[in-house]
Amino acid sequence: MQFRIGNGYDVHRFGEPAVATALTIGGVSIPYERPLLAHSDGDVLVHALCDAVLGALALGDIGHHFPDSDTRYRGISSLQLLQHVMALAAERGWSLTNVDMTLVAQAPRFAPHIQSMRETLAPVLEVDIGQVSVKATTTEGLGFAGRKEGVACYAVALLQRESAA
Repeated sequence: MQFRIGNGYDVHRFGEPAVATALTIGGVSIPYERPLLAHSDGDVLVHALCDAVLGALALGDIGHHFPDSDTRYRGISSLQLLQHVMALAAERGWSLTNVDMTLVAQAPRFAPHIQSMRETLAPVLEVDIGQVSVKATTTEGLGFAGRKEGVACYAVALLQRESAA
């Protein structure tokens, strides 16, 4: 077996408070009074995950594959971007072993939504839910996340490929 590891990081800032809005994180809609500003749906978890997989493949980053200057990606579901990234991995003979992601935000609270995120991501990644780890933490009021200015996510992905005999 051959293995490759990649890491990813993404951050999006909050926009102004809005009436009845929600964030999309890990493919799950989470009610919150402030939207995330982004060209796509602003799913920081999926964006970090895409970067981790692309990094393991040595194929650059999400901005290279899905530039914000391209109108085709305006408002797109990040799960569609992840499907494309996973297809790139499969075309090259790589499959996902596991992923581990950490959301960083003072608010909103992500813990009640983590299981739904894992359940949403596992089929897109074509893995068992036990191979998808999602965690959330605060920064104890420190930094941009602690000041409730935005959300960040760190991701690590391990890919594997069978060796030629």
